[in-house]
Amino acid sequence: MKILTQDALVVCEHELGVVKNNPTQSLVTIERRKVLVEIDPEGRQIGGCPNYGITIKPCLTTLKVQVGYSDLIRIEGRRVCLDTVTGFTDGTPPGLIHYKVNNAGQHFVSEGG
Repeated sequence: MKILTQDALVVCEHELGVVKNNPTQSLVTIERRKVLVEIDPEGRQIGGCPNYGITIKPCLTTLKVQVGYSDLIRIEGRRVCLDTVTGFTDGTPPGLIHYKVNNAGQHFVSEGG
């Protein structure tokens, strides 16, 4: 599982909604790009979600991460984010639309193995 950097492509399940990454640590980088840590993917803006209509709310914000934090690697006590990060968005229907990682933002550093 690859470690996420600030260049990671995280999207809602509608594929066009892109999460705006905002790293909260600057101590560790991969190829000069900041590594994402716990809770970086949470509460982030999603832009471009095409899922909207009269009674349909597009994905605008990421909610709490359900899985995808490392159990082995921490930076300043916070778990690093892996390319398995996923959680719900605030889009409709509530509790059904996830965000996911399409690209880790780097191709070199993995956890384990």
